[in-house]
Amino acid sequence: MSTNTTAPLATIASLSAYEGQVVTLRGWLYNLRSSGKLLFPTFRDGSGTIQGIVPKAAVPEDVFETLKSLTLESSLVVTGLVRADSRAPSGFELDVHDVTITQRIPDDTPYPIQLKEAGVDFLMEHRHLWIRTPRQSAILRVRATIMRAAAEYFDTHDFTRTDPPILTPNACEGTSELFEMDYFGDDKAYLTQSGQLYIEATALALGKVYSFGPTFRAEKSKTRRHLTEFWMIEPEVTYLDLDGLMDLAEGFLTHIVTRVLESHRNELKVIGKDISKLEAIIAPGHFPRLSYDEAHQMLLDAHAKGLIEHPHTYGDDFGSPDETYISNQFDKPVMVHRYPAAVKAFYMQPDPNDPTKALCVDVLAPEGYGEIIGGSQRVDSYDLLKSRIEAHNLPMDAFQWYLDLRKYGSVPHSGFGMGIERCVAWICGLEHVRETIPFARTLNRIYP
Repeated sequence: MSTNTTAPLATIASLSAYEGQVVTLRGWLYNLRSSGKLLFPTFRDGSGTIQGIVPKAAVPEDVFETLKSLTLESSLVVTGLVRADSRAPSGFELDVHDVTITQRIPDDTPYPIQLKEAGVDFLMEHRHLWIRTPRQSAILRVRATIMRAAAEYFDTHDFTRTDPPILTPNACEGTSELFEMDYFGDDKAYLTQSGQLYIEATALALGKVYSFGPTFRAEKSKTRRHLTEFWMIEPEVTYLDLDGLMDLAEGFLTHIVTRVLESHRNELKVIGKDISKLEAIIAPGHFPRLSYDEAHQMLLDAHAKGLIEHPHTYGDDFGSPDETYISNQFDKPVMVHRYPAAVKAFYMQPDPNDPTKALCVDVLAPEGYGEIIGGSQRVDSYDLLKSRIEAHNLPMDAFQWYLDLRKYGSVPHSGFGMGIERCVAWICGLEHVRETIPFARTLNRIYP
């Protein structure tokens, strides 16, 4: 068999440009159904999947027999006619003319992940193969667009990307949830949980900056929202107050959802996401904004009506059930601001109208996906920041450089952080964050 080399090389995602033409695809056999003298192979190439049609009478006998006996996930090059079909998920089918096998998986070592239900542990153990399935591949394509759109928003709004170190001598919020590194002699180092402190320094040099990279948290959490290693994007802007920060977060999230809807409606259908939920986010109208006090009262009212099981205690942070209830009252992400300072980080600026509150905001995603953005206006007073560091029992020597930022030309400034994986989980409608990244690192998983 020799594949027709005159047929243009195409991808499955680009087949709308080749309707009625013969093309060559390079990929793998994802599935195979047969009905007597008719084969229905499904091919994948990384950009999508397409069903092929192979009538025995329409192709050479060796082509038919080769496909009929081909094992799943064998790699191949296939040539065929692109034909529009409204019943097909992609809108097209491929009338197969010829096929060349690149590698045939032997019958005695079948592909481990067959087209049937499998347990999560098995799938995670075979994550290197699980990502080949249409749903997992679609999630990773959406993830790539979310990451590209996130950087694009800041790049097109005059931000400068500045990359902070991954090894740090201190933590943003204490050291109990960090990975400690014993490398620098008597000086302890940790894998970063945030680039924030460092981009506060670059913001004072460049005005508007952001960082984008991996972060690490060693908390012993088994929830569906937590990973040990994840990706964060963090902007920081000088002369920006809390209201301006909320405007920035709203524009940023709207841009991301817009880009995903522009590029991935088919992928979202494969994943099973209700697209109307995302369309509501980019519809006219601002994201709702609630103060902590208003959100607390909302939870008290819900408990009084029997809508939630436990009453919220004023002064406590919001737990997952609280965040789920609040976010379910709105079609758009909801911004909860001005939490009690006592439950927030040491670097957050107190509200001048009520110093017991911090000028901070958590953005809660719709549909119960919880916090996807956390940010604040930062303390800009040297004396106040010094007293906060002391009150939190943090090592003053490690934070001396951070204090210098308030000593030499301090200005009001604000920033936030967004975990990419939580954003992917929300936009794709995933039950667990482990599907949002190619290879999840969780409390009990380091393989593969």
